[in-house]
Amino acid sequence: MKKILFFVLLSISIVCFGQDSLSTDTLQVVGVDSIHSTTFSNTQIENATKAEGDSAYIKNDFALAIQIYEDLLKNGESAEVYYNLGNSYYKIDEIAKAILNYERALLLQPGNSDIRANLEIARAKTVDKVEAVPEIFFVSWTKTLINSMSVDAWATWGIVSFILLIVALYFFIFSKQILWKKLGFIFGIFFLIITVCSNLFASEQKERLVNRDDAIVVNPSVTVRSTPSESGTSLFILHEGRKVNIKDNSMKEWKEIRLEDGKVGWVPANTIEVI
Repeated sequence: MKKILFFVLLSISIVCFGQDSLSTDTLQVVGVDSIHSTTFSNTQIENATKAEGDSAYIKNDFALAIQIYEDLLKNGESAEVYYNLGNSYYKIDEIAKAILNYERALLLQPGNSDIRANLEIARAKTVDKVEAVPEIFFVSWTKTLINSMSVDAWATWGIVSFILLIVALYFFIFSKQILWKKLGFIFGIFFLIITVCSNLFASEQKERLVNRDDAIVVNPSVTVRSTPSESGTSLFILHEGRKVNIKDNSMKEWKEIRLEDGKVGWVPANTIEVI
């Protein structure tokens, strides 16, 4: 009877746990397919596929590729489309838009080394050079670990480790041999840690996706002011491609921003675009 009750509770736990963790769609990176394409009308662009956008990119028709990719993104976010859109903007030397779309792609797939590499190449062409703020080793290591996988990957790890935790508890509770009880206890502790960490990391990734407070400067240059007004004191100037954090998002026409070094100020809302 105890075993039956145990497996009933296991089944209920897995169902509830899985529904809570896997709350976003899994993204899959697909390759670039080469197909023939011609001039597209507005209607054709609306019905175009990613393969047709990839074909336009291969043929160096970057303007058409941008139109197709941006139209595809109206139907939902995709890391691979953002990545290809960033590449297209980079090819026509619109660095700010390239950085913006690389950042959006990286937000969805933080562990993708290709996206990160292209982002760094694009950043190298910006005017404002950002020096990384030194962090405590443990903080830096934790951020790297969290960003090594997407929210879905961490959620999957959480579910798998949770199932293994239940299996370990089964051996610890029901096994009559001391060895299996000890192994069940040890592995139970291990999988408990993995389960908790995976869900914390998945939660952190999901928080970044839902509450986006980082933005990219899209104007060639913008004057940061002390107050949300053109008459405010000029503090410093930022150039296109610079990443900023939105500190105050309460106003429609103006946004208060914060830089990595702690500097704050106000910029017109139309000079930045949220990642």
